Amino acid sequence: MPLSELIAALEALAPPALSESWDNTGLLLGDRATEVTRALTCLTLTPDVAAEAVAGGVQLVVTHHPLLFKPVQRLTTDSVEGRTVVTLLRAGVAVYSPHTAWDNAPQGINQQLAELCELQDVAPLRSADSFVEPSQGAGRCGRLPRAMTLQELTALVRQRLNAPGLQFVGDPTMKIERLGIACGAAAEFWQDARRADCQALLTGEARFHAALECREAGFGLIVAGHYATERHGMERLAKLLAERCPGVTITASAMERDPFQ
Repeated sequence: MPLSELIAALEALAPPALSESWDNTGLLLGDRATEVTRALTCLTLTPDVAAEAVAGGVQLVVTHHPLLFKPVQRLTTDSVEGRTVVTLLRAGVAVYSPHTAWDNAPQGINQQLAELCELQDVAPLRSADSFVEPSQGAGRCGRLPRAMTLQELTALVRQRLNAPGLQFVGDPTMKIERLGIACGAAAEFWQDARRADCQALLTGEARFHAALECREAGFGLIVAGHYATERHGMERLAKLLAERCPGVTITASAMERDPFQ
């Protein structure tokens, strides 16, 4: 399948219009005319994932976190990012990043987290002019199937996300009826969640001061880990793309690991 057709299938799942204005999404490296027989998804394109792609005869890597996120003045093997790009260029491997478009998509990462927590009456936490419809937006919020304490909720999230390093802020006995969700490093969404009548927010990373703000406000914050909140979404994307692209073998990286132990 030509890379251009695979990108069309990918963008049907994660429409570029759903990307945040500050993001760097889309085809970041490669030729749209390339014939793709194998593709790989990952959370972050590190040197070991690049080596895995080359060794596996992959023509496309779909990485959640963009490669070359900030402007660069040189690409050499002196830097980790430079070595990764040079490795991929030499092997003719293209790179595409859906990032916040996939976070915000109807079947995207935040929606998957909402379904994992069995939220009901799910809606976006934050909307913006860039989103096509009022029902579209960043993050998710919804009603839990039953009220539970923050301690009960954290135990549930820890088990379902396989996140043994999960941390939380707030009174363990506080009652949670509505939960906000914002994958990755998005603790700043806690105020959006509070405005949506949520009692807690589930996210991946939080600054120390955001944790203090939540504690002082009597608001629950569940910090499950960046990898734990997003990696599963890239595994799911591999399966959804494979269904739409017969003849192309699409798998999630087998080498990728959470750097935190």
